[in-house]
Amino acid sequence: MRVAMVGAGYVGLVSGACFAEFGTDVCIVDTDAGKIDALRAGRIPIYEPGLDKLVEENARDGRLTFTTELEQAVRGADAVFLAVGTPTRRGDGHADLTYVYAAAEQVAKAASGPLVLVTKSTVPVGTGQEVLRIVRRARPDLAISVASNPEFLREGSAIGDFMRPDRVVIGVEEGPSGERAAAVLRRLYRPLNLIEVPILTTRLETAELIKYAANAFLATKITFINEIANLCERVGADVHDVARGMGLDGRIGRKFLHAGPGYGGSCFPKDTLALARTAQDYGAPVRLVETTIAVNEARKAEMAERVIAACGGSVAGKAVAVLGLTFKPETDDMRDAPSLVVVPRLVEAGATVRAFDPQPAHARRVLSGAVGFCDSALEAAKGAHALVLLTEWNEFRALSPEKLKATMAGNVLLDLRNVYDPETMREAGFHYISVGR
Repeated sequence: MRVAMVGAGYVGLVSGACFAEFGTDVCIVDTDAGKIDALRAGRIPIYEPGLDKLVEENARDGRLTFTTELEQAVRGADAVFLAVGTPTRRGDGHADLTYVYAAAEQVAKAASGPLVLVTKSTVPVGTGQEVLRIVRRARPDLAISVASNPEFLREGSAIGDFMRPDRVVIGVEEGPSGERAAAVLRRLYRPLNLIEVPILTTRLETAELIKYAANAFLATKITFINEIANLCERVGADVHDVARGMGLDGRIGRKFLHAGPGYGGSCFPKDTLALARTAQDYGAPVRLVETTIAVNEARKAEMAERVIAACGGSVAGKAVAVLGLTFKPETDDMRDAPSLVVVPRLVEAGATVRAFDPQPAHARRVLSGAVGFCDSALEAAKGAHALVLLTEWNEFRALSPEKLKATMAGNVLLDLRNVYDPETMREAGFHYISVGR
């Protein structure tokens, strides 16, 4: 089979490389010539564990190619995937579908034969039907089937998620055209039959809503345990034990019950907001999701105030070390990261912030001027009056409490991810503050 992937961003690059690993011929197309040149030279524009090797091996074997020419990419393709951005639209919170619709029309005009046009980007309900109208208007002479195949990739473990997914969701239009699309996609995902991955075939609208509903539920779960953490602090309970007791209930499950400074990233903030706006437009508001959004935003601001309170009510003239800036470990993604709220607030309050993150490329761009970037955790901690752990990179777990304490000028440690053992840190001389304990 031959596949074209429109968009060389996170979703497009990971999905394209993984399809190539399945044995499919994949051509990734992007309008950014610099990005395509870098990929041809073996330079990966994003950080994702294992992706560089996967791209290198499949490019070397000829299964994975890159181009800026759309006609070249779609020529002879059985399926063309749209993996372009759907950012939050400025002003109203809806997903901006400009890139999706433009790419759909361009693919239709560039196509030389029948194909399946698949939306891989996260899009709200009704997008597939609009794409269908666009391609039929652009090419009434050509049999183009439209499908939805939402991605469920977690940054930091995206390759494993693609190769060993919980499920594959395929949304198609009704009738023979949809049946053809479903057959092509089931064939494309056939390698997953060996591990008996469930493949769920639905209507277009159902597939589009599954992705939003799943992300909104997980975001709600995170926000719920964060509010329970606040209650734990008031009553003397331990949120770790509460979460474990909850998670052992098979109806609830243990994942996404880790208290912290709030969720961020490329999916949860954007998708919860888009779902809430779509639901409002259809007269079926999702009040629980709306509250989740509000509580999560307040959570990030609250974390900054906790740091200030721990420093005696003022950080003016004090040095604060921040470990971890990305929204989660094993990624360089800074989108809606808690650090984007916490760090500017500390600077505004008069603190000098020195930070270390193992993947600082994006952080350096978005926090330029606000932060002094360091080359190690110990360098960031040197002379600091307080240290804040914002992202739970594994290398931070291995830091010697004694060395950390000896490096600092003060003893305040705010463990906003509950990484460290409280007793151990207190024995090392820290004024240790965690979340929900």
